[in-house]
Amino acid sequence: MVGWALCFADVNAVDAEAFAKKAGASFHWFPVQKTFILVTAKDTAKFAVGIPYAAVNGKAIDLIASPALEDGHLWIAEDDANKLFKASSPTSSAATLSSSAAALSGATSSVAASSASVSSTAASSTSMSVAVKAPKNETAGTREVKTIVIDPGHGGKDTGALGKKGQEKDIVLAVSKLLKKELEKEGFNVKLTRDKDVFIELGQRANLANQWDGDLFISVHCNAIDATPERKKQIHGFHFYVLRAPESEEDKAIARRENKVATLYGEKNAKEELSPLEWFKLEARLEKYKQNSYMFTEELLKSFDGGKIIRQGGGVGGAGFMVLVGAMMPAVLIELGFISNIDDEAYMMTDKGQKDLASRISKAVANYKGAVHNYRETLGR
Repeated sequence: MVGWALCFADVNAVDAEAFAKKAGASFHWFPVQKTFILVTAKDTAKFAVGIPYAAVNGKAIDLIASPALEDGHLWIAEDDANKLFKASSPTSSAATLSSSAAALSGATSSVAASSASVSSTAASSTSMSVAVKAPKNETAGTREVKTIVIDPGHGGKDTGALGKKGQEKDIVLAVSKLLKKELEKEGFNVKLTRDKDVFIELGQRANLANQWDGDLFISVHCNAIDATPERKKQIHGFHFYVLRAPESEEDKAIARRENKVATLYGEKNAKEELSPLEWFKLEARLEKYKQNSYMFTEELLKSFDGGKIIRQGGGVGGAGFMVLVGAMMPAVLIELGFISNIDDEAYMMTDKGQKDLASRISKAVANYKGAVHNYRETLGR
């Protein structure tokens, strides 16, 4: 093993894994994202190689020096380690982070979520204010699933992707309305971010979901590619996305296309891509919802497999969709199929196809509700 400490950038550094062991914290390394987490009984600190911030219970804290990966070990500045961890005896079972906020990492919990509860009014215009109230005792992802927020993508001046005959905004609105009816039959409280052909800014859609204190946010879209006619025939299928750093250029491109509307129409603070630092801060804040989002995508995959529109690739991806960024609850973006593919488009435009797609999403929501209920029962709630 390399020595306990070294010096980088004129700063004394310690081996993060060895320090965690000494402090009584568990250590988790994620090589793809180049991030690592130190977890105690009460708190979580997340670091990223090359980024001079740590996320302590979701709050970004400046570091003296960026964590580094060298000689197969992860190093953090000794002063940063001491700042984040209070003095702890070698025999203590868990260290205590200097932050007083309590949180659990997604690395140590299978279902956890948190959401602000805010006042509710119907969506009828593109400008709405969100009045924040005190949070409830139980938050989205940990309580029973009751309120579903459906977001039909695009609308109004924003047509979305175009097929040979159809427009994305029309298809997703039709499916979303049918989905609302299906879910209401199952006893859910259902909200639509739009119920007609109107334009609503991306950032405002998540605000509405928070305003309605949703338990699950579903943004409905159609996929598309800009390619030769032959290539368009080859690329088809449904795909589901959660909010996470993209792992492929294809996922990045899809997110840029969906996010372009915000920059195109001058939305405040709009951008097509998030920087690595923005991702780090965002992921720390939304870590608590990630596992539930994946739970829902698993139910979607089971429900959609065997349908007329087949799975595209693995069926689940991650990217920086701005419409999901502000949703303080489990959230998934659904690409029903490729409107640029003649067969997918034809099916999505028929009454039968739209009813089938809505029914499959409804079934996934019902199964997700059951999964959360079962988890609550294991906790004695």
